[in-house]
Amino acid sequence: MAEIQNEDVILEMKHIVKKFGTVTALKDVTLSVRRGEIFSICGENGAGKSTMMNVLSGIYPYGTYEGDIVYNGEVCQFHTIRDSEAKGIVIIHQELALVPYMTIADNMFLGNAIKSGIQVNDAEQKRRAIEVLKQVGLDEDPDTLISNIGVGKQQLVEIAKALLKDPKLIILDEPTAALNDEDSFHLLGIIDNLRKEKGITAIIISHKLNEIAASADSVQVIRDGTTISHIEITKEKPLDENALIRDMVGRPLNNRYPEHDSKIGEELFRVENWTMYHPIDTTRQVSKGVSFNVRAGEIIGFAGLVGSGRTETAMSIFGRQYGVNASGKIYLDGKKVHFPNVRSAVDVGVAYATEDRKTYGLNLISTIRENTSLANLRNLSKHGVIDQDTEVKIAEKFRKDFRTKSPTIEMPAGNLSGGNQQKVVLSKWVSTSPRVLILDEPTRGIDVGAKFDIYEIIDDLADVGAAVIVISSELPELLGICDRIYTMNVGTITACLDAKKTNQEELMKYMTATTPIDAESVFAPSLDKIELRERK
Repeated sequence: MAEIQNEDVILEMKHIVKKFGTVTALKDVTLSVRRGEIFSICGENGAGKSTMMNVLSGIYPYGTYEGDIVYNGEVCQFHTIRDSEAKGIVIIHQELALVPYMTIADNMFLGNAIKSGIQVNDAEQKRRAIEVLKQVGLDEDPDTLISNIGVGKQQLVEIAKALLKDPKLIILDEPTAALNDEDSFHLLGIIDNLRKEKGITAIIISHKLNEIAASADSVQVIRDGTTISHIEITKEKPLDENALIRDMVGRPLNNRYPEHDSKIGEELFRVENWTMYHPIDTTRQVSKGVSFNVRAGEIIGFAGLVGSGRTETAMSIFGRQYGVNASGKIYLDGKKVHFPNVRSAVDVGVAYATEDRKTYGLNLISTIRENTSLANLRNLSKHGVIDQDTEVKIAEKFRKDFRTKSPTIEMPAGNLSGGNQQKVVLSKWVSTSPRVLILDEPTRGIDVGAKFDIYEIIDDLADVGAAVIVISSELPELLGICDRIYTMNVGTITACLDAKKTNQEELMKYMTATTPIDAESVFAPSLDKIELRERK
């Protein structure tokens, strides 16, 4: 690590060791952050990145770890998160801490209300909220409910909430994990402006290498709880992404996406003219005559901006999990089927791995083993009794295949990092050997090495004849793993493109288009008309 003059340093963490029982999460980790820089921390899921920041913010209090925190030249001993906030250190977690049915203003001042005597001064809170929301470029009425704005705007509310605490150092844990590229770079631009205009220092934990290359001044890599490297980024010396990947995963990845020879068969799953309305505003169409198909052995993708209706449409098709007054036709193997509930879809081999792992994907107090078998209990049971030996074998297999960072399958899912929780969600559904698998943001919050493993598993599913549908905000991911890509905007299909013949610019063009695609162009051609191509 390059030497940095102490007067330029806002934060040093020296020889940090953190243990959870017999498990050592951090092994002598050291870092040094310059004042006013954007400092990125990279590493695989479970490498210790979030643990390091929880130590810094006081979530893991002084006395529960070894080593020193030196902030503005002072050795600090934070016993609570309020202690660190009092010094100007504010952390924004990967999972947004917002109450959906409270207003933007109420969320911003939750636990930190402005009072006149014993009464909350609503007028002053609203004035301050408007003032700070402008600083993050969010033009929203502070009286708007959080549930009525998108995830990208919710992330800006979190930053505005942090600014109310007059921070000198902001820690952002995977701030763009749930955002598309456009919203991600807008958010990073806001952070850069705060650095320039207010002198705020930012520590960003991220897996998105293109964002790190574009925004960070320096990068520190942590692997298995140990400092691996510190990389300075300048215009003259841009980030070497391949070297960064090698440091993160401990091995080179010559290709981001596995080589795959698609073996596409006949049509397996078809949706025709699917229409669905918002669950609260029942006059508002969310899905507007959506039609698509996917063939056996094929991987199709859905690209769209936030609010395009991709997730809502998928949830509605999969057992009416979202929306009201849904109509349209669904065919499996050419036969019309009905999915009035989730069980009816699962029983015929249709599975849906949600992007919202905490609300819909996992039982956080149950173990990895129990969550992995949750969707497959009928096949694991005889006369109502679970075959525990088989259950353990399956859970252990997927823990290893997905490289889930946990010493045992008996660890509660709630104790895992966000990315490792996502792996358990995927394990739960892949273990059922589904015929049709819908994957909603399957690599959200997952490191580059584990992404490759997941892509291989997706390819393996396609190779045994499954039809795979991938919803993703990462356009390179869709281009790298899919055979065809559908684009959506405001609830309609706007294009169906050959993934080998398109690019990000064309995808973005159709993701913002307002004219629906011609109905005859939605469905893939029959088997005798397709050309099988090797995909790399």
